[in-house]
Amino acid sequence: MAVRNEWFHPRGSLARAGWESVVDAAIPGWRHTGIRVAALGGGDTLELAAGDVERIVVPLSGSFRVDHEGATTKLDGRSSAFDGPTDVVYVGAGQALAVHGVGRVAVAEAVTPVRKPSRYLAKSEVPVEIRGAGRDTRQVHNFGTPDALDAAAFIVCEVITPGGNWSSHPAHKHDEHVAGHESRLEEIYYFEAAPVRGSHAPEGADAFGSFATYSSSAGEIDTNALVRTGDIALVPYGYHGPAAAAPEYDLYYLNVMAGPDPERVWLVSDDPKQAWIRSQWAQQNRDARLPYLPASEGESS
Repeated sequence: MAVRNEWFHPRGSLARAGWESVVDAAIPGWRHTGIRVAALGGGDTLELAAGDVERIVVPLSGSFRVDHEGATTKLDGRSSAFDGPTDVVYVGAGQALAVHGVGRVAVAEAVTPVRKPSRYLAKSEVPVEIRGAGRDTRQVHNFGTPDALDAAAFIVCEVITPGGNWSSHPAHKHDEHVAGHESRLEEIYYFEAAPVRGSHAPEGADAFGSFATYSSSAGEIDTNALVRTGDIALVPYGYHGPAAAAPEYDLYYLNVMAGPDPERVWLVSDDPKQAWIRSQWAQQNRDARLPYLPASEGESS
C-alpha cells in the first residue's frame, strides 16, 4: 500500500470554495506562504477578502481583470505558462481583490502585517534570467524577487525547464538562519507540464516531470513524485531537487517562498555532496532553446 506524502498534493486534492487548489495555514505545519489556483470561464469571479496577507496574481494561461482598491487592473496574460513571462499585479496586505477572466490563474500569498503599495508589473518589466548551463539550463522569471518587487514577506518566481533538462539542481535547502549564508523559507512548487515546444505529441499525451526532496537536520521529508499540471509540492524544510523534465515534455513551476527571518532574502545551502555541480557550468554552453518567448516575438509555440 502506498504511503501518503503529506507534502505532495495531486491536482484537485486541495480544492476549496471554487479554487482548484488552496494552500494556506489550514494545512498542518504550514505557516508563512500560500497559493490559490483556479480555472475561470466567462462570467466567473473569485473574491479574496482583505487581511494580513499580500498577494500576486499570476496568469498561467488566458487574460484577467483584477479589481482592487476601487480600480481594475487588466492583465493581458499569455497563451500558456510556457509562453515566456506574463504581466502580474501585486496587491499589498490589507486589500481585498476579485479576479475575473478566462483561463488558469494563480494567486501567490504570504502572511504579513506589513502594508506595501500595490503595483502592476508589465511583461517588459519582468527580469528574465537564464540560469545554469548544459542540461541544467532553465529560464527564470523573477517578477516577485527583492530586486524586482518591493514586497513585505514573500519571494515569488517561475521557472521553465525545457524537455530533458534539470532545475532546482544541485539539491539545496533553506531551513536554517545562518547570517549571510542561509535563510529560513517555506517553499511551494506549483507544476505544469506540456509536450516539448514544436513537437507533434498526440492529443491527450500524459505530460509529466519529476520532483524530489529529502531530509536535513531541520526535519524528515521524502518526496519522489511524478508531477503533472496542477500538482503541488510543499517544502517546509529539507533538501529539494532536482525538478527534472522528461525528454519529451517541458516542465514549469511557480515558486512561492517566505519565512520567519526578518530579512527578505533567498540564501541557500547546497547539499555538500552535490555542490560541485555548479562549478561545471562555466565550462558548458547554455541550452540554445532558451529563452522561451511567445510566437509574436519570434518563437514557435
